[in-house]
Amino acid sequence: MSKIPFNEAELKVVREQPGFMGPPIPIFDFPISMRENHARLYKKDPVWYPLGMETGLFCPSVYPDNPARGFVIEANMVPPEDGKVIEDMFGIPWEYVGIAGGSMVRPGDHLLKNVNDWEKVLTFPDIDSWDWEASAEANKDFLNNGKANSIWMLNGWWFERLVSFMGFEAAAMALVDEDQEDAVKALFEATTDLGCRLVDKFVEVYDNFDIVCVHDDWGSQQSPFFSEDTAMEMIVPYMKKLVDHIHSKGLIADLHSCGHISKRIGCILEAGWDSWTPQAMNDTWELFENHGDKIIFSVIPEQFDPATTSEEDQRRYAREFFEKVNVPGKISAVSLYGGGVLTNAYREELYKVSRIAYSK
Repeated sequence: MSKIPFNEAELKVVREQPGFMGPPIPIFDFPISMRENHARLYKKDPVWYPLGMETGLFCPSVYPDNPARGFVIEANMVPPEDGKVIEDMFGIPWEYVGIAGGSMVRPGDHLLKNVNDWEKVLTFPDIDSWDWEASAEANKDFLNNGKANSIWMLNGWWFERLVSFMGFEAAAMALVDEDQEDAVKALFEATTDLGCRLVDKFVEVYDNFDIVCVHDDWGSQQSPFFSEDTAMEMIVPYMKKLVDHIHSKGLIADLHSCGHISKRIGCILEAGWDSWTPQAMNDTWELFENHGDKIIFSVIPEQFDPATTSEEDQRRYAREFFEKVNVPGKISAVSLYGGGVLTNAYREELYKVSRIAYSK
């Protein structure tokens, strides 16, 4: 791809956009669109290092899991209500807990007691009955934002989905129970096929999106929930099937998986994910150093207190950060888990030094 020389005039702030749980973010006079730069990022040839504003989240209300989880992000956003109960696409009731900032499956009897019964118990959704056309029309302008928009699949299709069906303990046991093993695999095959059909529907009805972000949490703050062997046998083949399908549509496959799961990086790579944002309990720099040539990690910069750190030092932190990530053959992004250091001065300096470096 062609190199674009840096011009100081690019540092002009042409507008601001709302920050994600923070102050407004300045938008510079970029030489190409944010969406174009994001596409080049995944080809290891960005024009500038990503600054945390190049992607947009899209969680439409037509997808039942989004209102159920209290996480609708679209043109007509409706804030979640404390105590409100909404069913997900499988008819499972979720209750929004305001103090926790999220939804939980309502306590009580779980829908599925034994995975061998899944075909009798579970009713798969008729996704063609959802009003996709109205959603697409309502979100035309919302998605036409010059960014690389990411459609989220909350709950995912594997362990998290099994937890919603059975509860955590029963789901964890089912993964290692020989009597349920074949049924779990058959269920994950079916849920994965549903995920693939939803990707097809996204492509059919929505314009201007580039990423499918799939959720499947794998660990606690201390360790993974299951062994590498279990993940490789019970989950990874189905993950890979969905990832391959996402890729077949020319889209980026992004993994959202919480927990201290760096020991499962082999599983993540085997599934073929393009990117992953590890939580802060993972050593993101070790992951970047050892595997950054195979997948894009969001890494956590050295932290400082913006209120007590001079602008000069903030800029120095930005330059030092870029020195660490500017490694041939490797690409990364700033993690949202360390995004508190992204002051205006830090962003400007990071943009400038990366633009100069990448233009050579």
